Amino acid sequence: MPFIRNVVTENPPYCFDQQEVVKVVRSLFRKHYTDIERLLRVFGNGQIEKRYFAAPLSWFEEERGLEEKNNKYIEESVQLGSRAVEKCLQEAGVDKEDIDAFIFVSSSGMATPTIDARIMNQLNFPAHTKRIPIWGLGCAGGASGISRAHDYCLAYPEANVLVLCIELCSLTFQHDDMSKSNLIGTSLFADGVACALVTGEAAKVTGKGFFTKDTQSTLMPDSEDVMGWEIKDEGLHVIFSRDIPSIVESWLKPNALSFLSKLGKELADIDHFVAHPGGKKVLDAYEQSLGFSDDKTAVSRNVLASYGNMSSPTVLYVLKEVIENGPSLGETGLLTALGPGFSSEMVWMEWGEINK
Repeated sequence: MPFIRNVVTENPPYCFDQQEVVKVVRSLFRKHYTDIERLLRVFGNGQIEKRYFAAPLSWFEEERGLEEKNNKYIEESVQLGSRAVEKCLQEAGVDKEDIDAFIFVSSSGMATPTIDARIMNQLNFPAHTKRIPIWGLGCAGGASGISRAHDYCLAYPEANVLVLCIELCSLTFQHDDMSKSNLIGTSLFADGVACALVTGEAAKVTGKGFFTKDTQSTLMPDSEDVMGWEIKDEGLHVIFSRDIPSIVESWLKPNALSFLSKLGKELADIDHFVAHPGGKKVLDAYEQSLGFSDDKTAVSRNVLASYGNMSSPTVLYVLKEVIENGPSLGETGLLTALGPGFSSEMVWMEWGEINK
């Protein structure tokens, strides 16, 4: 069965305390809201302590057009992504010549040719590496990338597959959008990069990691307005329904139980809940829906506090921390993330070791 060999992360160059961000947002929004101090409480209530951005805070104080923002996205993505890929390969002890497929996941910028092609050129990858760029999955993208790598490795058991997730959400900031959705987005979203190596059961790798046993993709019908982007002349404007926590609470449990039933498992069989931390209210909804204590979401909460919501890479940051905590042989994990669609992706994992 497919095997997650390792996961690495790469943080953008600028790290800011949440209160530093509040100062900038206050100066931008205060002329438009008489109750600005009340609205700014969301920055403190979200349990985010710091975040990483691809640009300094002064960059966001001026209006930027779509062209400038997207060029910044391409430039920073290639640099950060190249470093993450090199680090992932080095830690795994795998040569780039042995990579069969390259899955690239992103939703916060646009590029054709895609970022993976640019990274392959920069790192001198073999010309015949299969490229699988995936765009538009948002926060679900990290889990979906692992799922699609699982599928690929089932079909090609000797394969080594890179999954690279890059999101520079800060660069989508709309300077002149004074909506509450934009304000909330500035309190929550951040930038980050994660890269994982997934291998087939016949690949020449050794070590400990999570075996991926099965996956489930679910689309909620007629829910396009729950989460996503509204594309306007100025760029990408966030769609972020206030109903997301209640949707999670009512929809997630039957979705999870359906997947677990197929596996002959129950909620109590989950040792590690590797969940994308969409925000404090989403994590609260996970606990309420699934009957979990805060111990089960502790790693997700820690990632949220230290990095914010980075969209697709975030769940891989959680996975990396779970791996670093050293699971015991045979322990299980449910990797899950929710995204636009409205949709969910789930991966059932079991910790094991390969010795060849």
